[in-house]
Amino acid sequence: MQRPLKATTGNPRAAATRDQLLDAAAAVFTESGFRHATVREICRRAGANIAAVNYHFGDKAALYLAVLRRLEAEAEARHPITPPEADRLTPARRLERFVRSFLFRLLVEGANLPGGRLMSLEMIQPTAALDAVAREHLQPIADELRVIVTGLLGESADENRIRLCGISVISQCLFYHQCQEVVRRLFPDMPFDTAQIEVLAAHITRFSLAGIKETARPDRKGLAAARGQNARNSAKRGTSARGARGRSAPE
Repeated sequence: MQRPLKATTGNPRAAATRDQLLDAAAAVFTESGFRHATVREICRRAGANIAAVNYHFGDKAALYLAVLRRLEAEAEARHPITPPEADRLTPARRLERFVRSFLFRLLVEGANLPGGRLMSLEMIQPTAALDAVAREHLQPIADELRVIVTGLLGESADENRIRLCGISVISQCLFYHQCQEVVRRLFPDMPFDTAQIEVLAAHITRFSLAGIKETARPDRKGLAAARGQNARNSAKRGTSARGARGRSAPE
């Protein structure tokens, strides 16, 4: 059972030590990953006693989760997934804001700040912290996207279609993060600066809106196939019924 964190309110020195540990841990975890990072190295960089991690957090795993929580809170403050005026936006405009914020988190935070790089490591090499991260930080992102896609498809849309459309939006954004080095080699003149992120956000939004709109249309091939199958089933039932009457007729 995780031990409650030590309260630092009213103790500036303890609060400063805790912040220094979080800063040092973010750097060490990003460089080495959770499994290879050591409490000794974190304390050395923080200029703290080796027992400081145990005193303030309990153990390395609890420190790691505290780092992830702080970094995600900072990313949300800089690039909120759900803007304050969300309820006044159209679903299309809300999707544009979502994609833009998510891309800035991935491509700016991920390239320049420990939070993005550390979260990428957590996705590739998950630890026990992933359950809490998914529940506290990733689920709200999924919930916001679900609201947006439902608004675009309509309340009658089935859950599977909403989920697939949401995953498609996220996948486009993740591609430019996970495959950034490949894209740089294939298209050397394509920058990943702020201006380009704005271009990507606009493109992904337009592309996604068109795709979501298309999925909302009836599947003509599917409907035709279903009608054909129904006709064949009806014909079989008719043939079976005629056969049965013939067998039951008196000689």
